[in-house]
Amino acid sequence: MAIITANVIFGLSIPVTSDLLAHYFTPNGNLLFRSSGAAILFWIIAAFMPREKVERKDLWVIIAGGLMGGAISQLCAAWSLNYTNPVYYSFMATLTPIVVMLMAALLIKEKITALKAVGVVIGIAGALLMVFSSWQSGSGSNDLLGIFFALMALVTWALYLIITRKVSVKYTSLTQMKWMWLVSAIFMVPVSWSELPAQQLWTSSSMAWGIAEMAFIIVFATVVGFFMIPYAMKRLQATTVSVYTNLQPVVASIVAFVAGQATLTWDKPVAGVLILLSAYIVTVAAAGKKA
Repeated sequence: MAIITANVIFGLSIPVTSDLLAHYFTPNGNLLFRSSGAAILFWIIAAFMPREKVERKDLWVIIAGGLMGGAISQLCAAWSLNYTNPVYYSFMATLTPIVVMLMAALLIKEKITALKAVGVVIGIAGALLMVFSSWQSGSGSNDLLGIFFALMALVTWALYLIITRKVSVKYTSLTQMKWMWLVSAIFMVPVSWSELPAQQLWTSSSMAWGIAEMAFIIVFATVVGFFMIPYAMKRLQATTVSVYTNLQPVVASIVAFVAGQATLTWDKPVAGVLILLSAYIVTVAAAGKKA
């Protein structure tokens, strides 16, 4: 239930973030406000909770996770949504289970079976279909660049899931998240400080709506959503957690179509079916091996 809740929230946040980038913030400014707001909230909550001591070696793992999952991955996601539409981005996110499988094979020597390989090939086919179709008829300002940033976002997110698996079992979600988003905020200050005066939010006639959308991103898509991730990872494997990212395109597509942020063309459902099928095959292969 925790990971389902998180991914429904993440799916809702995709079109919201797309609107923020279109009318209120630059990608860098968006993440600075998001990470700073989340860090403040997590540390305020932590001040009223029992303090948990973190071993130095584990703290470095959490910091590395913060850079991967809280800073680099989310920054790439924002840049992706800046260049392409929410549906292309969310479909690319369904490759996450496959990327996690491949990285697990490289980093922890997990064997890739023939069935897993078939799933990977089908997923790549779906991704390539999306790339070539967007090259010709994409609705973003630069769909190819947007897809590249989406791939970078999911690769760094996969690294986050893998490297933080052990510390997720040892420490509470609150302990991990307060450090993760503090690291992300510190990382983003020098990256985006010079852009702050140029944010469109300051001169927008609908500033209140922009603030409300950012509040949703900070409170729900960051504090609530990311609180659920380590909670779920205490009870599920990283690959299982990553499979549930497939909920995001379902939620994001519905919202984006209703909001008029994207149009339905033939390549999107075909690519989506291929990517979802690949994730299903890879998951079945992993379950079969475990059984």
